[in-house]
Amino acid sequence: MTIISYNVNGIRAAIRKGFLDWVQQANPDVVCLQEIKAHPDQLDLSDFENAGYPYHYWYPATKKGYSGVAILSKTQPSHIEYGTGIEYMDFEGRTIRADFEDFSVMSLYLPSGTNTARLDHKFKFMDDFQQYIDELKNDIPNLIICGDYNICHEAIDIHDPVRLKNTSGFLPEERAWIDGFINSGFIDSFREFNDEPDHYSWWSYRANARNNNKGWRIDYNLVAEPLKDRLKRAVILPEAYHSDHCPVLVEIE
Repeated sequence: MTIISYNVNGIRAAIRKGFLDWVQQANPDVVCLQEIKAHPDQLDLSDFENAGYPYHYWYPATKKGYSGVAILSKTQPSHIEYGTGIEYMDFEGRTIRADFEDFSVMSLYLPSGTNTARLDHKFKFMDDFQQYIDELKNDIPNLIICGDYNICHEAIDIHDPVRLKNTSGFLPEERAWIDGFINSGFIDSFREFNDEPDHYSWWSYRANARNNNKGWRIDYNLVAEPLKDRLKRAVILPEAYHSDHCPVLVEIE
């Protein structure tokens, strides 16, 4: 089972850049999308079915052109959970979960902290999300949370850790949260297989950052510890150019 997570920064824009052809070639079993910035009625859903994903589930933000998550699947899940039941999270379309026979996959789009108000919102989200997942794991221990966490975990995950130490996405408090979240029972699947620097999943559109590989690793496939023995592979796919992010892949037995 191959799972790809991809912040597409607007699914309609990504489609115009060749996303559908790319996903057919990559051929994952499940695709978790973030920042779709569209409602289903703004899309031709048959495009996804023709690309090999007859099962597709969309959870947009209430506000059009903003946020939103989705899951595409080759096989039919036994259940889809839209949101968390926490109103302010669900208003922005931040989580969707697909339950399969013996594991579940969540697509997560954690808020960014672009200003003081949004940073406060981000910290509240982080705390409430941790509590939600702590409770969810009691019922669903085999959980994979894929998505854009908007946080670099370690210095190795960002191109300039010294200069960016006071920037949202790499603040000590954010790093401490994701460290605690991982240590609460998850595996950073990419780091399970690769401990080298210079592997990133997001680059600013400014200053030719992507060509210079001045990036941040903020997209993760976090795999619950009970699935550790089933992990086969985890990679970043920087050759995909449909967004300011690139896809991240995990494969489990």
